[in-house]
Order: sequence, then structure tokens, then C-alpha cells
Amino acid sequence: MIDPIAFILAALTLLATPGPTNTLLAMSGAQAGLRPSLRLLGAELGGYMISILILSLILGPLVRGNIMVAVILKGLCALYLVYLAIKLWREGSSALISSAPVPFRRVFTTTLLNPKAVIFAFLILPHLADRRIPQGLPYLAGLCGLIVLVGGSWIALGSALRVGSGGKLAGGLVRRVGAGALVVFAAVLGSSAWSTAHAVAAAAS
Repeated sequence: MIDPIAFILAALTLLATPGPTNTLLAMSGAQAGLRPSLRLLGAELGGYMISILILSLILGPLVRGNIMVAVILKGLCALYLVYLAIKLWREGSSALISSAPVPFRRVFTTTLLNPKAVIFAFLILPHLADRRIPQGLPYLAGLCGLIVLVGGSWIALGSALRVGSGGKLAGGLVRRVGAGALVVFAAVLGSSAWSTAHAVAAAAS
């Protein structure tokens, strides 16, 4: 993707789409409020940047040369999302309002394994995978700004839910809705990996 306007629109659309990281950011905003949760933007930014750079610069040639590598990556991400959903569901009975946001490490790890990074690395930011690093750096910098902007918006949304509920928002409801969303994302990703693997197997037979 080369056109800056198209890049911004595509990146904003992908970042704003509900996903595992956004679920955690909104949950933290509802749980601990806006200001205590803002530090999680560093975890999101770091997770995305590390994932995108690894995918582009290291795994890029492998993925382009062997489609099964991409299938395995999708499958592993789907399994992690299921694990995270189970963990959120088990925490559902605990109180939502607390003095601490969602753990920094959880947001970082979830973002590191977020399937959106695959789309960024190979579709929205193909410069890096194509070894056109100087051309890709301005887009990478712009993506950093968009990540902070959209991530902050999700935290603000969660914080607004907290304020609107007068501090009585049920922890079980928010966490279990988030867990359900993660299961849906895992199912979509797993289905995509299965379809691709099946197509490759059919073509080889």
C-alpha cells in the first residue's frame, strides 16, 4: 500500500476493529479508569512493532515461500486467543472496579500475537517485507501514531462505561463479553488457517 491516504484509512479501519488488544484496553478503562490505563498504550505499541518487524524482516521470506508457515502462525495465534478467553472468563466473577488496570504484560503479549500484525506486515506495510526499508519507515512512524490514537480511544470508551455505570458495572459481564469476543476472533482465525491448509492439501493431491 503506497498512497498515504489509503494507508491511513486502511490502518485506522483495522486498528479500530474490535479485537483482542482493544478488548483488553476497553476493559482496563472500565476497570481502573482512563489515566491509570494509558500506560498500556506502550505495551500495545511495543507488541505491534516487535511483531510487525519480526514478521516482515525475518518471517517474510519464509511466509512468501511456504504458505504452510502462514497457516501455522494463524493456528498458534488462534490457540493463544482461546487461552486468553478462558482466562478472562475465569476472572469474570471478580469485581470490575479495582485500583489497577489490566496487567501491562498481558496487553503486550496479546498484541504481540495479534493477527492484525500479519495484515499490517504483508498488506498495509509491504515495504519492509520487500526489503524497501527507507520507503517503509515513514509509514511505520505514522502507524505508531495511529496505534496510540485508536488505543487511547478504546481506553476512553471503557472509562466512559465505568463513569456511566456509576462504578457499578459488573465485572462478570464485561470480562465474559470480552472472553466471548476473543473466542469469535479465534474461530475466525482458526477457520482461515484450516481453509488454507485444506486448499493446499487438495492442490497437492
